[in-house]
Amino acid sequence: MGDKEQFMTRVTDLYRFEAIQGHLGWDQETIMPAKGAKARGEILAWLAGQRHSRLIDEEMGELISNLEGGNHDDYFTANLKEMRRKYDEAVKLPTEFVSEFTKARSEALIACQKARSESDFSQFAPHLQNLIDLTRQKIDYLGCENTPYDVLLDEYEVGMTVEDYDPLFAGLKSRLVPLLSKIMQSDVVIPRLPEEMTFPADAQEAFCNKVSNAMGFDFEAGRMDRSTHPFCAGLWPDDTRFTTRFDEKDPFSCLYAVMHESGHGVYEQGLPREYSFSPVGAAISLGVHESQSRFWENQIGRTAAFWHVAMPWFREQFPDCPDWSNEVLDLVANEVKPDFIRVEADEVTYNLHIMIRYEIEKMIFNGGLKVEDIPATWNKMMQDWFGIEVPDDSLGCLQDIHWSMGAFGYFPTYTLGNLYAAQLLQTMSEELGDIDEIIKSGDWSGMLDWLREKIHVKGSVMTPSELIESATGSPPSPEPFLNYVEAKYSKLYNL
Repeated sequence: MGDKEQFMTRVTDLYRFEAIQGHLGWDQETIMPAKGAKARGEILAWLAGQRHSRLIDEEMGELISNLEGGNHDDYFTANLKEMRRKYDEAVKLPTEFVSEFTKARSEALIACQKARSESDFSQFAPHLQNLIDLTRQKIDYLGCENTPYDVLLDEYEVGMTVEDYDPLFAGLKSRLVPLLSKIMQSDVVIPRLPEEMTFPADAQEAFCNKVSNAMGFDFEAGRMDRSTHPFCAGLWPDDTRFTTRFDEKDPFSCLYAVMHESGHGVYEQGLPREYSFSPVGAAISLGVHESQSRFWENQIGRTAAFWHVAMPWFREQFPDCPDWSNEVLDLVANEVKPDFIRVEADEVTYNLHIMIRYEIEKMIFNGGLKVEDIPATWNKMMQDWFGIEVPDDSLGCLQDIHWSMGAFGYFPTYTLGNLYAAQLLQTMSEELGDIDEIIKSGDWSGMLDWLREKIHVKGSVMTPSELIESATGSPPSPEPFLNYVEAKYSKLYNL
């Protein structure tokens, strides 16, 4: 077996380990019995250690070195480049540390779920402190060129730093806050669902399944389940799983969670199968991944054209719902209001939620914010930025699971996803025509095919910015998003 074949065999094995870890992680958040937590944490820690030791094996490093500089196709070259990056980072981390970190994450996830259900931050605080301490160790192992937080940001969107995000967020805030102020002063009245109405979970599930299917999610290659926090786990293209949650007083919460996670799911199902279990067969970045979910959730789902198609399915499950027009339902779905929950936030306030998390993470790793001060810091920022008082921790700093997963630096990629999605929508409309008319037709395959060709089948052969520029003809920019959101909400609220 030549160097090339040996290299790819080793790479495939590493990605198989990831798939096994992903499957056990999905199970942990959906159907694992509560008493299984301790053993699951130990198994996941062992798997992480095994995978890490294989990645940092000296022979792996020799194979990468031997193959570098050779004449390879674009896909193999991209695989080689990404494995060099992963290898160089991994050799700095002791295997024992990787196992310990994975075990701590597993324990923290269970603690966070319990703390959230009881709205008691103190139950989660020791686990969060442990993860922060371990993350600081990781930063020390990896080496810090600028700020400690930069090391974490780079993990989720390669090349992005505080110097990139600070001006980006400042620019967004300078236009979103005035827009929010104008909307709050608008005299447009948003209708309310009747207080006495309930929307049974099973009926919501049946409705959402139709929407997900219309988006192109293949239920023979995936499934939908329930969890505390909606998420998508792409184990490989033909085994892609996503979850949602149900509020029987609010069917829109589930609908847009399903559209969001289905957006992630169709991306995973569209990745190049011939490169599965290798870097180029994976999604390029979390920012690009988020662009796919936000595209379907917001730019398709939160439109009157969407309700033109979905209304009959909605009425079939909820015949007692008010006889609202598509335009009224669109207004209900796009209501702008400062509120507590990020995943249910409108497009105007959503990025402000991300900025709060970004600023707090920056305070933790660059400024030394203490764990016990996180709830008060969070609550003050919500008061200052949104003008609302957080009533309890479950609606505040316990609402997301990212910190329990040790995923510090993850949140800013959500904003990148919003920006990329708007830029893709702009180019798609130029190439395919009026997107509202396409949505109204009920045949959304053309939009999915466009995303497949421009984004999905490319895997990770390019960098995120190269991929967006390849798809749209322009480098990533916040302008399409700001123009989109200002135009959309000015029309909805008669500004």
